[in-house]
Order: sequence, then C-alpha cells, then structure tokens
Amino acid sequence: MTKEVDMSKRTLIMLTVLCFTLPQWGCVSMGKYDLKEKEASDLTKNLQDQQQKYADLSKENADLKAQINKLTSDLAGVSGDRDRLAESKKGLEESLKSTADAKNRKIAELSQMISDLEKENAKLKEEIADLRKVKEEEVQKTSRTYEEMLEKMKSEISKGQVTISELKGKLTVNMLNAILFDSGKAEVKPEGLEVLQKVIDILKSVKDKAIRIEGHTDNVQIVGELTRKYPTNWELSAARAINVARYLQQQGIDPSLLAAVAYGEYKPVAANDTEEGKAKNRRIEIILVPKD
Repeated sequence: MTKEVDMSKRTLIMLTVLCFTLPQWGCVSMGKYDLKEKEASDLTKNLQDQQQKYADLSKENADLKAQINKLTSDLAGVSGDRDRLAESKKGLEESLKSTADAKNRKIAELSQMISDLEKENAKLKEEIADLRKVKEEEVQKTSRTYEEMLEKMKSEISKGQVTISELKGKLTVNMLNAILFDSGKAEVKPEGLEVLQKVIDILKSVKDKAIRIEGHTDNVQIVGELTRKYPTNWELSAARAINVARYLQQQGIDPSLLAAVAYGEYKPVAANDTEEGKAKNRRIEIILVPKD
C-alpha cells in the first residue's frame, strides 16, 4: 500500500515537474512559430495585395496606352481635317478673290459702257436738237412758201381751181385738170402754163425739198380713138404728170428734185357719183416733201 502510495507520489511529482517544465518550453516554441506564421501570412497577403495592385496598375497602364493611341489617332484625324480645312479655306479664298476680280473687271467694263453710252446719248441729244432746229427751219420755210403760194394764187384759189395745204412740213398745191388740160389731152394749155408759172416762180427758190408731181383722174374709163394713145387712166394721168414735170424743168427747176407719179383713178379725194366729185378727182398735185 505504502509502496503504491510512494509511486503515486513520485508520479505526481514528476507530472508536476513536467507540467511546469514542458509548458514553458512549449509556450516559447509555439509563440515564435505563431509569430513567424503570422508574419508569413502577412507577407503573403501583402504580396497578394501588391500583385493585385500591379495587375490593376498594368490594366490602367494598358487602358492609358489605348487612350493615348486613340487620342493620337484622333489627333491625326483632326490634323488631317485641319489641313483639309486649311486647303479648302485657301481654295475658297482664291475662288472668292477670282470672283471678286472678275466682278471688279465687269464693273469697270459696265462703268466704261455707261460712260460711253452717256457720251453717245449726249451726242444724240445734240443731234436731235440740231435736227429739231433744222426741222423747225424747214417748217418755217415751208410755211413761208405756203404763204407765198397763197398770195400768188389768190385768184385761182378764190375760183376753186386751186387749193393749197400745208401739214407738218409737207406743202401740197392741188390744181384741177380743167385749168391745165383740155378734156382727153395731156398737153398743158396756155392758160394752164400761166398758172404753173406762178408756182414755178416760188419753186425756184426751194432747194431743200423734193418736188413730186402726181397725176389723178376720175373713174370714167377712156373710150374710142383716145384709147390708142391712153389705153387706161393710168397712162393719161402719167402723161399729164410727166408733161408738168418737163415744163418745170424747162423753166429752170433742178430735174434731180422732180418726180412724176401716176395714180389714175385709184386715189380719189371725192366720190365719183357726182360731176362735182369727178371734177375734184381730175387733178394735178404738186407736193413739196423732204429729200430722201
């Protein structure tokens, strides 16, 4: 019993010693291990964190490179657009300058044309004024001639054998055939020559007019033997006008101013249904007209 107790005591003592000894050794060893293990764990975690940061930075770097590439490309495009715009602007400026130069030349041409037209217009106005003056002088001369004719032929006018009219520079002396010709004849009779002489005295002073002698008849047709000489009224009116023109020439009127015209029955001044009307239509007209 005692032996068992002693063994128990010794065992208990040994266990006690072990209890106090082993924990101290074990505690020290386990503390260092845990510390190292924690440090390793921290380092691992720190390494992982650094690796993640590296990966993140690498990605950001790649993104930045991509952005740089894109910006470089965009910049190149913008530079190209800028160059094209600059070229387009240059072309537009050249085109506008060319257009402006062309318009300036056109304006200069038009200005010159206007100046020339103004000069020409002024010249035309002067010519018109001169022509108007000449026309007025001609009208005045014709009016004076008209007045002289009226004075010279008062007797014939009062008898209704002669009428004289003046309109816009055109003077007409209308003489009935009865005072110039016998019926069916084209030769001017002596008393007719006396009447013509009154006209000639005035016509000799006229140098700036043409003198047209017109022969007219009524509508009575020529019959009998007379038709051999004058088949129609055309021939009779023509012969009478020519004979008057010849007589004027013989009396000193410039033949270049004379013209003989035949109208026959086709230009009446009155109706042919009465003897009075027919007598008016049988006539010689001496007309002063402007020269051609």
